[in-house]
Amino acid sequence: MYKLSENVMTMDEKDWARHANPWSVYTRFTALPLLALSVWSRWWLGWDALYPLALTIFWIWLNPRLFPAPKSIDNWASKGVMGEQLFLRRRKLLLPLPRVNYAHAYTLVTILGVTFMMYGLWKFNLPFTLSGMIAAMLSKTLFLHQMVKLYETVQNKKSQSD
Repeated sequence: MYKLSENVMTMDEKDWARHANPWSVYTRFTALPLLALSVWSRWWLGWDALYPLALTIFWIWLNPRLFPAPKSIDNWASKGVMGEQLFLRRRKLLLPLPRVNYAHAYTLVTILGVTFMMYGLWKFNLPFTLSGMIAAMLSKTLFLHQMVKLYETVQNKKSQSD
């Protein structure tokens, strides 16, 4: 799942540095609501709903590349992105297992939330759509918080060994 996401986003080191900008992280929270709205818009737009859907997909791709690299990474959002980079290299690094396990659990909840949301969008069922979207966004936020903790733990171990 993680590798698929990495391959779709095709981000290099420069893109990751830009994505560490808090503006990139916080504006990324618009992605799932915009995606839901663009899919739901097929109710009144018909096939023309493909236009807002395409714009939303472009926004999801563009967002991590849009903002400049931050001057400092001493903030929650930037640390979350830095932790995510560590997490994606978890097979090569010795990372704290509890943080990795929490990340996997939150990812599973995110997938379940998106599944509920997709079902709701397919059936035009607002409670399923909203509850799935909220579950996915909340669990993604908790995932990001674990990435902050992971980054801080690794940084603390580095500073202790120096």
